[in-house]
Amino acid sequence: MGFEPKNTLRIGLVGTGFIAQFHLRSMLGVRNVEVTGVYSRSSDKRQKIVELVDELGLGHCTAHESLEGLLQAGDVDAVWILSPNHTRLDIMRTIHQEVTAGRSKIFAVACEKPLARTIGEAREMLRLAEEAGLNHGYLENQVFCTPVIRGKEIIWRRGASTTGRPYLARAAEEHSGPHEAWFWQGDKQGGGVLSDMMCHSVEVGRHLLTAPGAPRNSLTVKAVNGMVANLKWTRPHYADQLRERYGAEVDYRNRPSEDFARATIALEDEEGNELVIEASTSWAYVGAGLRIQLELLGPEYAMEFNSLATGLKVFMSRAVTGSEGEDLVEKQNAEQGLMPVLEDEAGVYGYTDENRHMVECFRKGETPLETFHDGLAVVEMLIGLYRSAETGQTVNFPAPELEDYVPPVARPRA
Repeated sequence: MGFEPKNTLRIGLVGTGFIAQFHLRSMLGVRNVEVTGVYSRSSDKRQKIVELVDELGLGHCTAHESLEGLLQAGDVDAVWILSPNHTRLDIMRTIHQEVTAGRSKIFAVACEKPLARTIGEAREMLRLAEEAGLNHGYLENQVFCTPVIRGKEIIWRRGASTTGRPYLARAAEEHSGPHEAWFWQGDKQGGGVLSDMMCHSVEVGRHLLTAPGAPRNSLTVKAVNGMVANLKWTRPHYADQLRERYGAEVDYRNRPSEDFARATIALEDEEGNELVIEASTSWAYVGAGLRIQLELLGPEYAMEFNSLATGLKVFMSRAVTGSEGEDLVEKQNAEQGLMPVLEDEAGVYGYTDENRHMVECFRKGETPLETFHDGLAVVEMLIGLYRSAETGQTVNFPAPELEDYVPPVARPRA
């Protein structure tokens, strides 16, 4: 029996942190969707999501006290996993259990980046989704950034078609540090900034280098080389700041995660052409706010994008005072001076097109552009980079020795 397309996809959110609100606000630009359920461990945060869904007019949302309750609800078709990294595999196990036992009717699952903390966990996420017969999507928003969609289309249509395929992608993402305590804890997050943000950079680079319509595995990773550093947050003054803000569990005097990472990834296309991704990420950047820089270079052309080079800017003199916030740009670092404004953060960052794409694919029973297979491929690159950073050597692919590898900052505490 074939899949019967649904007029409206009813989704449930698992997780109620910062990213859940970003996803919800982006849903204003998505048709054929309702947010009908939410689960997290915090009843207060669940209620805030319910209120935001109502405020945005995205449907009638029920707060569930258990994950099983959300999965067994008759009004949820698909689940968005937006919870902390260390919780995701257990969530996927519960989803698999409920679906295969016939207690849940959900037929699709989407998971926020990165898919998992290790290659083993990522493989298990994929296995569980496929064994349960679920359609699956990997939520990598930068692939769906409006400048990426438009820039890739122009470059491949006009430049690559006449002078040859692009060969070098550069990607960087920087800001002044994450919002919540678990991001700073290597064992919970799976690493530091390399895990948190390099997942974006390597995948958007791989996407830009992939020919339109070609499968992602048309490019083969040949080798990765990476390095990590602690530039800012291990300095005593800043380590103490983190401890005061998040508590004793975030101890950057004794147990830091990296706040800077660099990567070089060598790939090969189906015709044997050499391709390269250069990427860097940082939690040690202090500017107007979150900065994403992307470049794509080929034989006779180049593309570049900087998220802080906005068309809209505002200036506030020192006479203008007010409370701290992020009303102009994510990770905003000041309320005075000349500041860029992203008038549609959810759109520019890719959340709107990402969710529109996932909703339409799930609703129609089609395979998304980004699946758990891609999430696994990203984790393989990240783990290779961590291994390279630890050994100081390039890691050649395929690399079966990475299957059980855990980055130093993510290893269990002694």
